[in-house]
Amino acid sequence: MSSHISEDLRRFVINRAENRCEYCGLSQRGQAATFHVDHIFPVSAGGQTASDNLALACVGCSLHKAARVTVPDPLTNELIPIFHPRQETWSTHFQWDGVRVEGLTQTGRATLTA
Repeated sequence: MSSHISEDLRRFVINRAENRCEYCGLSQRGQAATFHVDHIFPVSAGGQTASDNLALACVGCSLHKAARVTVPDPLTNELIPIFHPRQETWSTHFQWDGVRVEGLTQTGRATLTA
């Protein structure tokens, strides 16, 4: 499966995300680095280059997530799937505490650990 993302698909992902990182909510506006279009389920693990497997990710989230699909929950050490922005609701797993994002669930905590 090709990991090439066409310009049309890239624009679709950016518009759908309203120009915000789908993992932490950071706006692309005012950022020096261009956000990545991330394969939620990595190509190396069989993920497809399709709109339902792509998310806009800030550089920090993209590089920290890398090709991982699970991360240990820091409280239980249990391997937990990373937050999937196409299948889950952000506010179920995360909340803002001032300028910090907090994990509310195992998924939220594990994703933030990544």
